[in-house]
Amino acid sequence: MSAPTLKIENLKLGFKTHAGVIEVLHGISLHIRKGEKVALVGESGSGKSVTARIVLGMLQSLKTARISGSVSFEGANLERMSARGRHALRGTKMSMIFQDPTSSLNPVYTIGTLFKEVLMRNDPAITQEQVYRKACEALADVAISEPERVLDSYSFQLSGGMNQRVMIAMALVNNPSLLLADEPGTALDVTVQAQTLKLMSELVEKHNTSVLFISHNLGVVREFADRVYVIYKGNIVEQGQTGELFENPLHPYTRALLSAVPRITGGGIPDIAEDPSEFLAPRVAHAGYSEEELLA
Repeated sequence: MSAPTLKIENLKLGFKTHAGVIEVLHGISLHIRKGEKVALVGESGSGKSVTARIVLGMLQSLKTARISGSVSFEGANLERMSARGRHALRGTKMSMIFQDPTSSLNPVYTIGTLFKEVLMRNDPAITQEQVYRKACEALADVAISEPERVLDSYSFQLSGGMNQRVMIAMALVNNPSLLLADEPGTALDVTVQAQTLKLMSELVEKHNTSVLFISHNLGVVREFADRVYVIYKGNIVEQGQTGELFENPLHPYTRALLSAVPRITGGGIPDIAEDPSEFLAPRVAHAGYSEEELLA
């Protein structure tokens, strides 16, 4: 069997502060096979985004960061790779979609210029005509009907949904082996988010791309991911096939996350005449768990 596209083993991360080194990742391990869509879920501050940034090599240059463990990409240990070697992987073999597309796209350059920079990372000799053709094809893939107009536009002239589609198109234009998607729908309304993630799912399946999908939106995760890792305070507390994990969560933190998903029916504002113990009970069902039980 070939090596996983991404394999993380016993990854630890700490930051040096005036009070000493504060550890935020406590030896997490996960893997993603070729063409597999894996979600990393947990509440804000649990360690999802820093994990993706370590994979890309974005924290290694920080003097305050203390990183240990193993991160392998297609069988090669990234920690043993030179800074130049890791830099060469970004935008070519690996790409990332960040949370807020508007702030991630440089507003002083047109979308066409940004596409040229991305494509030149993979092929420095690419011609302007090839850039234009590939960029138009990539934008058409994400259902942008007027790619020529978008390429001549600046990010601030486009809507949030349009910018998110541009980001997805840029991330996939070089056919990367690994896509890191960090809350790609956060800045979008529900309808546009659903459309955009459906397009992204179709594209990664078309190119057999491996995906690490970072989210706290469990509804989206259930529709998108093949497998799920649940992270709590820098610890992987549960993992499994998506359907199985949603139907039969074993860890109390996973059950708490699932019970926190808003429901269209039921719940709501309690009747003021109702016995307080009746409507408080479901809201504090998980409050009795200790830290030791959650991390066990």
